Amino acid sequence: MKVVMFMLKNCPYCKEADRYIEQLCSENPVYNDIEIARIDEKENALHATKYDYFYVPSFYINEVKIHEGAITKEDVKMVLDKALEG
Repeated sequence: MKVVMFMLKNCPYCKEADRYIEQLCSENPVYNDIEIARIDEKENALHATKYDYFYVPSFYINEVKIHEGAITKEDVKMVLDKALEG
């Protein structure tokens, strides 16, 4: 399954989300099978405007928004678990 993550390089919440992804993947190797496409909304503005979100990080699975904005480790786990559900 593929997760699309809209982010900004300087966003502290995006950096935090990346840390949580790394931690969760080391805790549960099955998460390593999930493809995460990180899209910087400034570098890919045209692509980002096709999605309905206001805050980063924003996570989508099959073009459905799963989470938007400030994030916890539990939120990231929920995104990854939904990705595994397919």
